[in-house]
Amino acid sequence: MAVVALVMAGGEGTRMGRVEKPLLHVGDKTMIERVVEVLTHSRSVNRIIVAVSPRTRQTGIEAAGLGVEIINTPGQGYHADMKVAIRDLGLADVLVASADLPFLLSRVIDEAVDRYFASGKPSLMVAAPVELFESNGMEPSNVFDLNGRKLAPIGVNVIDGRRVNEPVLDEAVYVAQFNDLVFNVNTVRDLELARNRFGQ
Repeated sequence: MAVVALVMAGGEGTRMGRVEKPLLHVGDKTMIERVVEVLTHSRSVNRIIVAVSPRTRQTGIEAAGLGVEIINTPGQGYHADMKVAIRDLGLADVLVASADLPFLLSRVIDEAVDRYFASGKPSLMVAAPVELFESNGMEPSNVFDLNGRKLAPIGVNVIDGRRVNEPVLDEAVYVAQFNDLVFNVNTVRDLELARNRFGQ
C-alpha cells in the first residue's frame, strides 16, 4: 500500500540566521533535493507534496522545479502547518517528513509505511536510539523512554490524515538503527556536522 508524502519546508530557520534551511547544500545537492530524491525512489510513495510558507518562497520554486506539488501554508509552525496541509488537501494515509534530513533513506521510508499499515494504529513515529545521536555529536530533542530504552524522533511520521484533528492519536514506534538518520539540521553546528559527515 502506498501513501502521500508531505515534506514540511516552511520553517523560519531562526537558529540558522533566518535562512531557508531546505536550500542549504549538503554535498552537491540542497537538502530539499535530497529528501525529494529519496521519496521519489521509495516504493511506498505515490505522490510528493512540499509544504512551504511565506518564509520559504524560494524553496517552493526549487521544489516545483523538482517536479513535485507545492502547497502554501500560513507559517504558524510545523504541526499547525501540517494539519492545514492535510485538511486542505483531504489526505488520508500520509508520510510526513522534515525537509532538513539530508541522509534520509528510501528503505526507512518503506519500512515505516509497512509498519504503519501492519500496526493498525492511526500514527507511527520513526525514532532512533539516543546513543546514535550522541555518538555523532547531535543533541536529540524530545527524548522519551520505550521499554527502558531512550529514544528520540528523527522527523518522520506516518499518520491517518482523516484523524488529524484528534488531540491524541495512538502511536506505533519504529526504531530505525541507521546512523545517518540522526542528522536533522536545526542549527549551524548541525549543518557543519552533516557536511563533515558527507565529506565536505
